[in-house]
Amino acid sequence: MASELDDERLESTQTGPARPTVRREPAIVPTVTVTDGAGVRAVVVDEPIVVGASRDVALVLQDPKVSRLHAELSPRADGLWVTDLGSKNGTWIEGIRVASALVPGGATVRLGDASLVVRYAQGERRRELWPHASFHRLRGGSDAMRALYARLARCAASDATVLVRGETGTGKELAAEALHEASARAGMPFVVVDCGAMPVNLLEAELFGVKRGAFTGADRDRAGAVEAADGGTLFLDEIGELPIDLQPKLLRFLETRTSRRLGEAQHRKADVRVVCATHRDLRRAAIGGAFREDLYFRIAVLVADVPPLRDRLEDLPPLVAHFAGERLAAADLEELTRLARGRPWPGNVRELRNYVERAVALGLSGASTQRSHVDPPASPAAFDFDVPVDRPLAEVRQLAGEHVEREYVRELLARFDGNVTRAAEHAGIARQHLHRLMKRNAG
Repeated sequence: MASELDDERLESTQTGPARPTVRREPAIVPTVTVTDGAGVRAVVVDEPIVVGASRDVALVLQDPKVSRLHAELSPRADGLWVTDLGSKNGTWIEGIRVASALVPGGATVRLGDASLVVRYAQGERRRELWPHASFHRLRGGSDAMRALYARLARCAASDATVLVRGETGTGKELAAEALHEASARAGMPFVVVDCGAMPVNLLEAELFGVKRGAFTGADRDRAGAVEAADGGTLFLDEIGELPIDLQPKLLRFLETRTSRRLGEAQHRKADVRVVCATHRDLRRAAIGGAFREDLYFRIAVLVADVPPLRDRLEDLPPLVAHFAGERLAAADLEELTRLARGRPWPGNVRELRNYVERAVALGLSGASTQRSHVDPPASPAAFDFDVPVDRPLAEVRQLAGEHVEREYVRELLARFDGNVTRAAEHAGIARQHLHRLMKRNAG
């Protein structure tokens, strides 16, 4: 009898449409005995679930002290992990308050007055894996990526809204694009709106369009992204940055699939599949009031998580080769891959791509010249500035300040590959402030 590995290899060589293969693996299966106002019941946790008082969560607790989105239960290889989502009364394991922790077998997790007793049994996990090492423009043959490809293929068969989650630089937009290309909407528009890279006053017009005369400067009727994506897919990148006053309007569109241009009374229907992406924990944002809970559940009908590069280091060789193309000799490519294994990659695949580009342009020695995101900040002496002692001190101070500001903005944007949202967050300033600094220091 052929092994499951043989079956996977055979499937990958078959002609016709690809489909996920199933790998069965021994696994520790957690069962949670829940006691709350609704009584006692047992729940098998075989995938990550949110626990809370909201009727929209997977495990609803009947307890007035439980937050609407209280905690997440996530089964992993070493057991069940519980993560508090910023709840008011906290998450406790055997009397100890935790932010995120592995729950020992037989231990009691307390949320408000509700209790969850966790027990483990040896069982089996079914894991769907894509038979190929790529999925449209996504690359990587690790199990983590093949599981993502299988998930995207499943999502592509539906028109339900998808939330793509992942750290900055993991390739969330490529995942959204692959989902579109694998769906029945392939060949129709794929429209991208970056919710974090646009001034608040322009974002509504960008999404829903504008009628001539709606505001100063609106000299013509203009369709928004929703209309432009009709028949295809609307990708809302960095959805966590969507202003709170715009969120009800997006929610209404998702519920009715109709939108209204600014300054216009008419509502227009649009046949659009919506895919959103974020690097933020929107569940915590919902508890804190920065993101509407009802909108979160509306966009997270289906969820796909893009793994960070550090969790799939076996993909480094093919990724380095892909980014390098034919531009590096075999020996240099091998050495560059060896050097890449020793880096932390906080910027994920985007940082790796830039790393390879520097190696192609500057040689292997030049690939590592840019400081990593986790390197210590430069000392004041690192700023290259010739002090003009022939000028008054006050004027020199102003010139030095302008120089430091200009260099800071340049280095900040380079570090985050032009992502204004992440750069502003790192700098501790508002996006609008950073936009003003960029304009002032342009050129």
